[in-house]
Amino acid sequence: MSTRILLVRHGATVLTAEDRFAGATDVPLGDEGRHQARQLAARLAAEPLAAVYSSPLARTFETALVIADPHRLPVRPSSGLREMDHGHWEGLTRHEALTRHPAEYAAWEAHPMDSAPLGGESGRAVLSRARAALDAIVSAHPDEHVLVVSHKATIRLLVADLLGIDTNHYRSRLDQQPAGLNILDVGTDAKLVLYNDVSHTFADTGLKTRDH
Repeated sequence: MSTRILLVRHGATVLTAEDRFAGATDVPLGDEGRHQARQLAARLAAEPLAAVYSSPLARTFETALVIADPHRLPVRPSSGLREMDHGHWEGLTRHEALTRHPAEYAAWEAHPMDSAPLGGESGRAVLSRARAALDAIVSAHPDEHVLVVSHKATIRLLVADLLGIDTNHYRSRLDQQPAGLNILDVGTDAKLVLYNDVSHTFADTGLKTRDH
């Protein structure tokens, strides 16, 4: 017995191109992100979804609402699915964080599961709450298909943990594009069916997804 989890990253935001830390910042989708969400909604319109869950942040919740609409399903917020909080780095570019807080940045790079910016969350803390949230969803929906909309770091941590990949390498070995679709069958074990698929975003336009 397993649950098919359609794990989706939100669409591009207004800060996507600026490469700023905005994990806990409640930034909305941009026009490109809304278009990506509509494209993914069309792709998943025939999927037999039983439920839709989302991080409560605006960019994820709006993405989930768009995809859920053809299924006439409510979006259930789950705080465990929210993005990593980067503490006092929120709003900074990576270059600014490195320049202003070099020792802290070096520790964050070297020990991603246990280090965090001041006031922020470590990878281990994010994984703990996100895995608890996902396990609860799986338990509530045996043998069903469920959409889960979350964030770049959170998704990569979950996938690494579910597949037995060393989570210390979640940033260096796993990528996640805006509106990326991942499919996992989760039961006693987890099987990866699809990863970081954004083919729907090139269906009818020349828009490019950016890796931020």
